[in-house]
Amino acid sequence: MGPESTTVPKYYRISREIIERIRAGELRPGMRVPSENELIHEYGISNTTARKTLHEIEAEGWCTRIKGKGTFVCEKNVHRSANRILGFTRNMREAGFTPSTKLLNARRVDKGYAAIINGRRYAMSGPVYKIHRLRFADEAPMMMEVRYISMRFCLGIEAKDFTGSLYDIYENDYGLHLVEIQQMLSTIMLDAATQRFFDLSRPVPAFRVQGATFCGKEMILEMEDSIYRGDMYRFSIRARPEPPASTLVD
Repeated sequence: MGPESTTVPKYYRISREIIERIRAGELRPGMRVPSENELIHEYGISNTTARKTLHEIEAEGWCTRIKGKGTFVCEKNVHRSANRILGFTRNMREAGFTPSTKLLNARRVDKGYAAIINGRRYAMSGPVYKIHRLRFADEAPMMMEVRYISMRFCLGIEAKDFTGSLYDIYENDYGLHLVEIQQMLSTIMLDAATQRFFDLSRPVPAFRVQGATFCGKEMILEMEDSIYRGDMYRFSIRARPEPPASTLVD
């Protein structure tokens, strides 16, 4: 047993193993995943750990629990965690898809860009480079994004290849490391114009994600306004309760 296995919680480690079986096709959509009792016997864990394992898999959108029957693998979709800085390319590969990108438009915007995200105004001074892209998984359109990239941090960005990962460009070409992302998630219905980009004949719900990505304290590297197909995506959010306020003593 390696040092990592002593620090990673058992339920999380076991949930990763089961998710890997789903990704590999060993557990297919509609199949039942191991029950609490089966996990207890197979891994020698407690009831609580087994329950947390199944809850973790369900919370991430891989499975759904049917009362009285068990926990079953969901139809194949893309899960995106709001707790990780993870680009589209890697997200698709982790989900077992082959990612690709079509650049729709790209141009310089000298006046910069600003947006209200979670009640706060975020602004980038110009010039910024605006790119409009359509992202695919196994040739199916999954996301349409508009990104505004700081040309102050990314000199010469207009000459880069935008059919791959922007995060790779930031890190490999400019030595920039992402430290924080502020995002706002909302639900919308696709209008007729946007439906055509997704090859859809009818309106479907979608996720709109607006965000600001930082490469240092108060240093906005890029901002985004993206639309994700609601019938193909699941978002998960992990939260912890705030500690109780300390009692003030005079």
